[in-house]
Amino acid sequence: MDTYMNMKVGKVYIIGTGPGDYKLMTLKAVECIGLADVIVYDRLGSSKIKHLAKADAEFIFVGKMPDKHIVPQEEINKILVQKALEGKCVARVKGGDPFVFGRGGEEAEALVKEGISFEIIPGVTSAISVPAYAGIPVTHRDICSSFHVITGHERPEKEESILDFEVLAKLTGTLVFLMGVKNLPEITSKLMVYGKSAKTPVALIEKGTTNEQRTISGTLDTIEAIAQREDVKSPAIIIIGEVVKLKDSLRWYPYGPLGGKRVLVTRAREQASQLIARIEELGGEAIEFPTIKIAEPEDYESFDNALNGIKNYSWVAFTSVNGVKAFFNRMRQKKLDIRTLVNIKICAVGASTAEALNELGLTVDLMPESYTTEALLELMLKHVSKGERVLMARADIASKELYSGLINKGILVNDIVVYKTEIDAQNKQEIVKLLEEGSINFITFTSSSTVINFVKAIGSEGMQLLKGIEVVCIGKVTAKTAQEQGIMVSRIADEYTIDGLVKKLYDKE
Repeated sequence: MDTYMNMKVGKVYIIGTGPGDYKLMTLKAVECIGLADVIVYDRLGSSKIKHLAKADAEFIFVGKMPDKHIVPQEEINKILVQKALEGKCVARVKGGDPFVFGRGGEEAEALVKEGISFEIIPGVTSAISVPAYAGIPVTHRDICSSFHVITGHERPEKEESILDFEVLAKLTGTLVFLMGVKNLPEITSKLMVYGKSAKTPVALIEKGTTNEQRTISGTLDTIEAIAQREDVKSPAIIIIGEVVKLKDSLRWYPYGPLGGKRVLVTRAREQASQLIARIEELGGEAIEFPTIKIAEPEDYESFDNALNGIKNYSWVAFTSVNGVKAFFNRMRQKKLDIRTLVNIKICAVGASTAEALNELGLTVDLMPESYTTEALLELMLKHVSKGERVLMARADIASKELYSGLINKGILVNDIVVYKTEIDAQNKQEIVKLLEEGSINFITFTSSSTVINFVKAIGSEGMQLLKGIEVVCIGKVTAKTAQEQGIMVSRIADEYTIDGLVKKLYDKE
């Protein structure tokens, strides 16, 4: 304790993140994860928590993986104490609820002993949420009026179980065993020994509330053989009782045309929200792998000179939403009035780019029906006169096709870089693991840069893992880049928009 006497003591939030579907986290859980300097997590915590944390948050993994031993509970307690005594705000992130077989009580006791402030953030327990996702209500007034949550995995060092199966067998309510798959034979046999009917319905729900959820069912005397045949793995819960019979009539999950599908989203994180939302609305799970991030240009000299002389231009051309954002952010920084564009015509590629301009109160004068630079060039050549001045706001890696086509017709073009793209593949290991497991159904590409950076990120070994995965591209240019990089493209959006891309995920026509 002496080492930390002069330091401000931090605080620990012991947080339950629910059973797997990250949207089942509470608002307070999200808020506290966002506050944390240190996040201590295990394998049951949703991978989405990383996107909720501060950019500089420290992550400490204390769970169990095939190549790592589990961190003992006593060591976890020490980590929480040490980080708090260093003055850090600590989030101890746990699956389910921290006080339902989550050992949150032991961690809280360790903090009390050291005089460290803490809060418990309850989570949605798998005992009720997982059955609900499988169409099984744990209570039903026509069937049962109670449910009982029981550990299926007691401390291994215990010489004798404290579970009284004689009492459990006589209960008429629903029995929910958590973490009990390994001990399924013992659980079922003891219940039958003490009088539970061998024909009592039983369900096993594996990876509940995730897109990999599956439910198998039987009766007390058959479920063990069925579980072996179906190779049921942890995490899974056991539901025993008459309510199991409702699962077929009340089944609702997974839902939608993308139900049970996992879609890899390679778009920049700042732009991915719309695509992710559409995938999730249709029942799919979106996995973020932002292969690009948007950065400021190397220098602002050309950009600023163009803005200072903006009244000299007849046209401004935007080829992306990012270009719009970068352009008008810089105008705000330089305190330039948007009304300086009053006599300037605007052209844009794509509905999203036009919408971004509309939100600023600007009307697009020219937009091609086909959302490509080639189509914009063709349209501009019909409306822009020789000798007129055009300002092009683009990314550092954007095609020079538009610039060259206009210059060749005597149009005066100032081609400026308003933003640049950089590779961003922070969760590469997680993605490669999912590819190795065959857990990805679709990969989406929204631009050539996402394709190129994806290939760079996963490397030649990762490219070998793409076999069998359907690749969907937003347009022909992106698809061509993918094919040039050795990626087999399955589908190309008819309409070069996010909605067009999403439609191609479930509509092959």
